[in-house]
Amino acid sequence: MSAGGLTRRGALRVPEVTAYFWIIKALSTALGESTSDYLVNSISPVIAVLIGFAAFVAAIIIQFLMRRYVAWAYWLAVVMVGVFGTMVADVLHVGFGVPYELSASLFAVLLAAVFISWKLVEGTLSIHSIDTPRREVFYWLAVIATFALGTALGDLAAVDLHLGYFLSAVIFAAAILVPALGYVTRLFNPVFAFWFAYVLTRPLGASVADWLGKPTGVGGLGIGNGVVSLALAVIIAAFVAYLSVSRADVQESASDDSRHGHGARH
Repeated sequence: MSAGGLTRRGALRVPEVTAYFWIIKALSTALGESTSDYLVNSISPVIAVLIGFAAFVAAIIIQFLMRRYVAWAYWLAVVMVGVFGTMVADVLHVGFGVPYELSASLFAVLLAAVFISWKLVEGTLSIHSIDTPRREVFYWLAVIATFALGTALGDLAAVDLHLGYFLSAVIFAAAILVPALGYVTRLFNPVFAFWFAYVLTRPLGASVADWLGKPTGVGGLGIGNGVVSLALAVIIAAFVAYLSVSRADVQESASDDSRHGHGARH
């Protein structure tokens, strides 16, 4: 659980999927959206993107230096992916004029390419198998692609389809019930259900953040992106501190899992 080397084979690198996982994941997507908007509108967009990229790289390096899953390092990386992923999607639209329909399609293709490559090389997309550096690289590439895709989908719904932030949040909240019900009823493969829900948490969280932070003139509540970011950061920090102490989301090691007869988890 400490730094001092790259991923140790057999040491799982990501948390168990619990209610805490989905709560923090949704909060982190909202934080990524509000923080990105705050930085881009408070300082030079170029400087903001450079800061976001530097923070993203630093967080990923810290995560890879941990020998196994450590709550604060993992969720720091997720938050930084959220901030930088949002910036990438927004730069394509605002800076280069790429329509959200096209950027969403592009990111969907990139995500599919990551999943296909990951499956061909490793044989599984299960988060219960992230125990080598190569598997973790595939995992984070998938996470980055889901954040960018989710950002584009959220903006497509709220802006291009003129649904507004609140209605978009309601629609994505309803949509995320599909993979949840598919998993509970066993209509969906657990791995498919997980990644399906993972993609949808991004536009859901981003829509909620935009609804809270955007000015009332564009359909928001006008709380302000800075205030929303600060509040979300405090809540996430509290959850991560609890998990760091309780270890409630630490997966069994691959060797322990096999000994207990769960080696075929998907």
